[in-house]
Amino acid sequence: MTRALKSLILVFWAVAVSAPAFAAKDTSLRVTPVVRAVQKTAPAVVNINVTRIVERGVSPFGQMFGGQGFDMFFDGFETRKRKFRSEATGSGVIINGKRGLVLTNAHVLAGGSDIKVKMNNGEEYSAEIVGSDADFDLAVLKIKGAKKLPQVAMGDSSDIFIGETVIAIGNPFGYTHTVTTGVVSALKRTVKSKEGAYTDFIQTDAAINPGNSGGPLLNIMGDLIGINTAIQARAEGIGFAIPINRAKRVVKELLESGKVSPVWLGLSGQDLDQGSASYFGLPRVYGMLVTDVHKDTPAAYAGLRPGDVVLKINGIEVDDKAGYLALLRVQTRSEDVDIEVLHDGKIRHVVVRPQSLESRQVHAQAWSRWGMVVDKDSRGRGMLVSKVRKNSAAARLGLVPGDKIHQIGNQRVNSQKDFLDSFLRYRMNSKVMLKVQRGRNFYYVKLNS
Repeated sequence: MTRALKSLILVFWAVAVSAPAFAAKDTSLRVTPVVRAVQKTAPAVVNINVTRIVERGVSPFGQMFGGQGFDMFFDGFETRKRKFRSEATGSGVIINGKRGLVLTNAHVLAGGSDIKVKMNNGEEYSAEIVGSDADFDLAVLKIKGAKKLPQVAMGDSSDIFIGETVIAIGNPFGYTHTVTTGVVSALKRTVKSKEGAYTDFIQTDAAINPGNSGGPLLNIMGDLIGINTAIQARAEGIGFAIPINRAKRVVKELLESGKVSPVWLGLSGQDLDQGSASYFGLPRVYGMLVTDVHKDTPAAYAGLRPGDVVLKINGIEVDDKAGYLALLRVQTRSEDVDIEVLHDGKIRHVVVRPQSLESRQVHAQAWSRWGMVVDKDSRGRGMLVSKVRKNSAAARLGLVPGDKIHQIGNQRVNSQKDFLDSFLRYRMNSKVMLKVQRGRNFYYVKLNS
């Protein structure tokens, strides 16, 4: 080989090893903080598939009078029951990899009889509900048979900045592990629906669609700062998430007892009308007039008394007594409540810690105000009246042991929990509608308490 040929080969070799076409690609500039946050958290995000067995009544007249408009005419008739299988999907995030605990929305799991959790790597497990609470729309699952799972880093939602970048991961419309980004648009948002009031939401413009529910909202560090919930189906450019600090308090109670204890402040009240609003100097009709303050309760310790008007809870205006109860339902026993009241003609703020209401206390209040005790009917749906107090609201209505209550207000009653939840919702109402069965006949009647 000549010296010239050797030199030519060396030149070609030098060019080859230094040519960009043969060099390894430099991706470091593309690995942004968002990419790092997703890579850090994605393994802990799961797809949840829920199978529901729905039982529906079939009209004894077949399809002759089919259609939703005719259902009201057959309410109370004995109909054939058929079971239907339906499936729904949602998202969740592993908050404890050692124990296999997944945090998600309660509505994702509602009515589920078979729950499957699918990991980012394709592995699938069965799961069971540890605890769930519809008022907070949060639930905890336990994955069966899984060990040493990845878990999300828990963040702090008390120092969120409006305008900071956030990331949502979930399974919208069945497209697993979809990532969307945006910013925090607002904090402490309240969203009202027919189910009640949801408070203290994080608002974001990161896309949150059906299927995203239960998935994580992350900050740029990949820390969990919220649980996404798709509560505004028609909203565009607006998503909401439950702050993780509130979720932590709810999770603590769910892990301890499987439920979140209802709370109260020890107040009873009534709605204002135009005349009473003018008397108190209010510019319009809103708020709740305090009619009674129970002993040894947070309200009593704070110095509240009959004649005060509750105007706001945690900065959110109280429309009426139903609004007061709706706002109270989304408070836990471990968080303070700021109450704005009109006291002796002056605006006053008091901060109180709510008191837990145990089942026995709720039963005692129901016995005192409504005057009845109910038990589960093993033969079917509804709750049997087992005891009626003399001269009580139930007695004046004409209820007797053996009657069956199917509905209180707009809530179906099929368990003690349903009955207690209904009492908590309607306990301040002077009138509440009941659907009662006596023998084979059904009646709608008003309970005046």
